[in-house]
This record gives sequence, C-alpha cells and structure tokens, in this order.
Amino acid sequence: MAKLGKNAVVHTASGKFGDLIVFRQLKGGRMIISHAPQTDPERKYSEKQMAVQKKFQEAVIYGKGILKNPELKDMYDQKADAGQSAYNVAFADFLNAPHIDEIDMSGYTGNAGDKIIIRAVDDFMVKEVGVVIYNPDGSVADEGQAVPGESNALDWEWTATQVNSTVPGDKIVIRVSDIPGNLTEKEQVIE
Repeated sequence: MAKLGKNAVVHTASGKFGDLIVFRQLKGGRMIISHAPQTDPERKYSEKQMAVQKKFQEAVIYGKGILKNPELKDMYDQKADAGQSAYNVAFADFLNAPHIDEIDMSGYTGNAGDKIIIRAVDDFMVKEVGVVIYNPDGSVADEGQAVPGESNALDWEWTATQVNSTVPGDKIVIRVSDIPGNLTEKEQVIE
C-alpha cells in the first residue's frame, strides 16, 4: 500500500481504477493507493465469519447513526485523533465491549452504607455499572447502580442499601454497559 501526499496527477483521485488499484482520500489530505480487493464468488463463509460480518454491518449502521445525533457526534469528535472522524471512533466503540478489571470487596461486610469499588474500562466511555448481590438461595440481597468514583475516571462506587447477614457464600454480579449498548457481565462468590 502506497501513501501519497500532494501529487499533480492523482491528488483528487478517489475510487477503484479498473480491477487493479483503489485510490482512497483520507482526512488530513493524505491518499492511499492499494491493490483492488479480489473476491471469490464461490466462497462459502463459516458461521463465525458471518457473525463477524454482521457485527461489522451493525457497527457501520451505528457509526452512521451517531452522525445524525449532534450530541453524540460531538462526544465522539472530541475523542477522535488526527486522521480519525467521529464515525471511526463510534465504529470502534461499537465493536469493543467494556471490561471489568477489578472488584474490590474489602469495604463490604453486609451493612447498609458499605461500599464496593468496581474498576470498569471501555475504549470510549462506560455508561452504567449495575450491581446485584444474591443470597445462596438465589434471592436478591441488595442491588443498585454504581456511580463514578471521585478519585479517578476508572473506578465506580456502589453503596449497599440493605443489611445482608449472609455475606459469605453470596454471589455478586456486575453488569457494565457502554454507549452503543455492549454489555459485559462478571460474577463471583463472596468469600
């Protein structure tokens, strides 16, 4: 793949030239010239490949959709690096679910007002962090939404609202979502 700067012959060229090469204009005035893609019309795709294609198609639709929402477009534009657009950042955000790095249970003993700290990270922004604590019999001991921590942009703080006398053996379930709606869930037994 060749990268070109200003060139009198091809500086405004864009698109496919025959079945040989493709000209692409990038943000910032750069151009890329590459071989035209070759596809086999007889190719059969696996279920996994079809799922990836579907996910990419949904990411394209999401990326185009945010361009129609001035508030979201502005948020994604602010995160865009040089050579990126709001569409590029939104596309990547759709493809990448948030992840839960750490659950700090040291401040939770089963009393109302106890705190659990959740480190949740996303490539763009974590939207919500939900917490549910289940008793060993499967009933809900406590639940609610965590709020962004004051100490940094990574940690979320959940405050217990109920007294829970069966803490050892309970199960905690953390659900983290981002702007496109990707959901990551993690559960663990409380020791």
